[in-house]
Amino acid sequence: MSDAIVVEGVHKRYGVKRALDGLDLAVRRGTVHGVLGPNGAGKTTAVRVLTTLLRHDEGRAEVAGFDVRSDAAEVRRRIGLLGQHAAVDEELGGRQNLEMFGRLYHLGARRAGLRADELLERFGLADTGRKAVKQYSGGMRRRLDLAASLITDPEVLFLDEPTTGLDPRGRAEVWSAVRSLTVGGTTVLLTTQYLEEADQLADRISVIDDGRVIAEGTADRLKAMVGGDRIDVVVRGADRLAEAAALLGEGVTVDEDRRRLRAPAPDRMRALARTVRALEEAGIEAEDIAVRRPTLDEVFLSLTGAGGEAHAPMDTEVAA
Repeated sequence: MSDAIVVEGVHKRYGVKRALDGLDLAVRRGTVHGVLGPNGAGKTTAVRVLTTLLRHDEGRAEVAGFDVRSDAAEVRRRIGLLGQHAAVDEELGGRQNLEMFGRLYHLGARRAGLRADELLERFGLADTGRKAVKQYSGGMRRRLDLAASLITDPEVLFLDEPTTGLDPRGRAEVWSAVRSLTVGGTTVLLTTQYLEEADQLADRISVIDDGRVIAEGTADRLKAMVGGDRIDVVVRGADRLAEAAALLGEGVTVDEDRRRLRAPAPDRMRALARTVRALEEAGIEAEDIAVRRPTLDEVFLSLTGAGGEAHAPMDTEVAA
């Protein structure tokens, strides 16, 4: 499987500020590749470079086998872009919007209409195709945006924070639409601030900070970087915390305010069974007990060094 996007040592400066500082990235064809990073990390700049909207200063960047600087026109023929803000006309109907995009791409009236019908059906909007977009819900509007970005059936689709501002239902609708894309062979580069979004959609994830990649891999691999599975116990009585912590063994941490204990669980099921048995034998009642894996939020905060404030509730933990 070849790479649909290749970025090697790309730099982009705005005066003395470095937006991209030696960015390296490889995205395999037919996959969803997530790009995570804090505000100002360079995510949107990278998308603008790869979609030929911005020229980089140094390095090499190719999309669908074409150089984004020397073959910009060829790149544009092969990509779609869904930005952070809606691009559709709210006064027009959904079908009218898609027909308009088709005509702008010189598809011709008949082909544009056929493509509009196909995309409305694909994204569950066929029944509302004649309704004015201003009457759409947020999720419907973003699905229409997504359909518009696919009007030319691009090889590579760039989604720059596509669900910003949507409620959970709207995000779920967009996620379902994105999942369907790779079935048809489309390559998707997704930038997002919703870590759950990357966890749900991305085959691989790159974490960027200060304009360069600082970690890359599958969600499971990134989670393993900040520690393995752990067992979490919430004890009903705060006066039994120290006793319960001793039962959990080495490496346990204690959050007194939440009455929570956390300990490594290298063998998930055995650790859970052993902990339940030990607490029962000691007569210690637990309000909650579970084996959990690190979240992408923890990976993100650990790798980008932004964990001070976000981890404040757990900063009071002390070794038992």
